[in-house]
Amino acid sequence: MADRDAHAHPTTSRKVMVAVGGQEIDAETVRLACRMTDPQGRLYGVHIIEVNRSLPLGAVLDDVVERGEKILDEVEKLAAASQLPVETELVQARDTGPALVDEAVEWGADLIVMGLPYKRRFGEFNLGKTVPYVLKNANCRVMLFREHREHRDDETP
Repeated sequence: MADRDAHAHPTTSRKVMVAVGGQEIDAETVRLACRMTDPQGRLYGVHIIEVNRSLPLGAVLDDVVERGEKILDEVEKLAAASQLPVETELVQARDTGPALVDEAVEWGADLIVMGLPYKRRFGEFNLGKTVPYVLKNANCRVMLFREHREHRDDETP
């Protein structure tokens, strides 16, 4: 049987896109994405800025853009520590899910890695709206990295 790529490990990908949102889980998510990237592969870090529908899509949101650039700077540092080439992109969009799927298609990602903070809504664990959208619509593999559940005395396992 022909080997599609003599250098690729079966659990790594050539083009890994990592979504970062400025949350505590980002650093661990980026490190995971680096481990999932083939040594000859590339990492693509994306931060989506959701622009309110009351504003033009190209609105200049200085504070938000500056924060996004700092988030992407951290992606670059972590990728450099793993000796991986990295591209980063700050994208303004109406909704994060469709923007991530579009970026993955445009860049040709083999894998999307997303961090998922442990959130509760109405007393139940909640995936939010972005993760289900990406899982349903991405044309490549998707890996979720959920942070540890916060253990509190008033919660049962």
